[in-house]
Amino acid sequence: MRNFKEEKDLNTLNHSCAHLLAQAVKHLYPNAKFWVGPVVEEGFYYDIDLGDAVITEDDIAKIESEMRKCAKDDKRIVRQEITKEEALEKFKDDEYKIDLISRMDESDTIISCYTQGDFTDLCRGPHVETTKMLKNFKLTKISGAYWKGDANNKMLQRIYGVCFPTKEELDAYLEELEEAKSRDHRKLGKDLGIYMMCDLVGKGLPMYLPNGFIVWNALENYIRNKEIKRGYKHVLTPPLGNVELYKTSGHWDHYQDAMFPKMEVEGEEFVLRPMNCPHHMMIYGHDIHSYKDLPIRIAEIARDCRFESSGSLKGIERVRSFCQNDSHIFCTMEQIESEFKGVVDLILECYRELGIKDYKFELALRDPEDKVKYHQDDEMWNTAENALRKILDDIGIPYVEKIGDAAFYGPKLDVQVKPAVGNEFSLSTCQIDFCLPKKFDLTYVDKDGSKKTPVVLHRAIFGSIDRTIAYYLEETKGNLPLWMSPVQVNIIPVNNEFHLDYCKDLFNKLVDNNYRVNLDDREEKLSYKMRESQVKKIPITVIIGDNEKSGKLVSYRQFGSKDTTTASIDEFMSFLEKENTVGSR
Repeated sequence: MRNFKEEKDLNTLNHSCAHLLAQAVKHLYPNAKFWVGPVVEEGFYYDIDLGDAVITEDDIAKIESEMRKCAKDDKRIVRQEITKEEALEKFKDDEYKIDLISRMDESDTIISCYTQGDFTDLCRGPHVETTKMLKNFKLTKISGAYWKGDANNKMLQRIYGVCFPTKEELDAYLEELEEAKSRDHRKLGKDLGIYMMCDLVGKGLPMYLPNGFIVWNALENYIRNKEIKRGYKHVLTPPLGNVELYKTSGHWDHYQDAMFPKMEVEGEEFVLRPMNCPHHMMIYGHDIHSYKDLPIRIAEIARDCRFESSGSLKGIERVRSFCQNDSHIFCTMEQIESEFKGVVDLILECYRELGIKDYKFELALRDPEDKVKYHQDDEMWNTAENALRKILDDIGIPYVEKIGDAAFYGPKLDVQVKPAVGNEFSLSTCQIDFCLPKKFDLTYVDKDGSKKTPVVLHRAIFGSIDRTIAYYLEETKGNLPLWMSPVQVNIIPVNNEFHLDYCKDLFNKLVDNNYRVNLDDREEKLSYKMRESQVKKIPITVIIGDNEKSGKLVSYRQFGSKDTTTASIDEFMSFLEKENTVGSR
């Protein structure tokens, strides 16, 4: 996908097209007022106050038609510089422009406007020369947006669009958009019955349906078994905690904006937990430990809650309630390197088996100039950051440094994946922490009998299982591998009267071998049931007719294939066993 913000010429073109949109809207809705119309990574948008009028999808075609007329007029786009006082007078009837002008720095004594025909807008520019250069555009979607992003303000109408220098580039981009829509996990999640959202339950609070719970369990069992083999001990902790717990950890001072409001019950104050480290610190501190016990690897598939603004929510990729595949490794200074290498090795092993190929490593460091965001201890930060750099260099993985992206208590390694749809995001992380063990007064008894403070590695292979499911749906277009699919095998009898008994025997055999099977014995045409099996993206569809019944055979098709394979039942079972392993596709 093209990045409209970063490509200079494309940026100018799309910002100019935002003005073309505003001009057309003003023609159709004379009372319209405009907030801002910036270029974003996927094109441009303009936030508009239309009073009582509401733009629908049906209105988009009318706006596009008016935009084409404005572009065809080929009006020159002329820059004009005016004083702040002149600007306040010129836009005195527009509270949105007045707000923008009033908040400009006093140094901005000269303000620029751009005029195209009968439309003038406040803008820094630059713009293209004439409206004719804006003819290759498309309005892509509409949504609501609070003025200034504040839910206490008025809801404006936001119209998105894209513009390209040529029709060929526009058409190619629109094809990419259609492909992206077909991969969008929100659409696939609905079509395949993976999850649902309900405003009555709450925005950003997904509920997993039976099919989605199967996918969830497959991923959860996969990573838990990996961790058990590597010596992790799993625990279960409550999804809320006393406010004092988070004051002790420092999250209350540094992370409170991302938490839900506290609750008061019987004189105690509680908060829904946004992370699990304070709970795991308390579990470690429950016992006395010797250096011989370390490393101790505590793991949990844990439900957490963080407050995300409604505008940032996106399906199950960005939610307010999510489940982390979380762990905290308590170790000595001497064990940091081997334990960190072990985490990176586990990440790479999982990515290899799951087919995750497009990713990069980022070393997130603190901004030493930021005296608010980070725990203030220069010696601790220097020690942690230098240790992490050395480990990464020794491992030999390429990485880029990101100043200001560290957690408040320590630096971290983030693994950024590039999904099939949308922008890259962090899927895995490993953080080195000298801070929290001291805050909780955690110790172990060293060889000489003295008490030492352990180091903690915070790590998550799946930053959240929710986000991993979203990634997998989009990456595979919903064509999930056999081991993860809600229904693995769909059995269809050609004729219920003659073939159903044999199908039931096959069904029972598969169920006894722990496969998830559907027997489609509805009185529908074979072609209809075959087509529906493809729509549901079931990996294996079995067709049973006379030849299969008489020969004790199985005929099957894999999803997306028109080829039919006929095999003995034993051969079919061997085929399923091979396909049902992680990384088989």
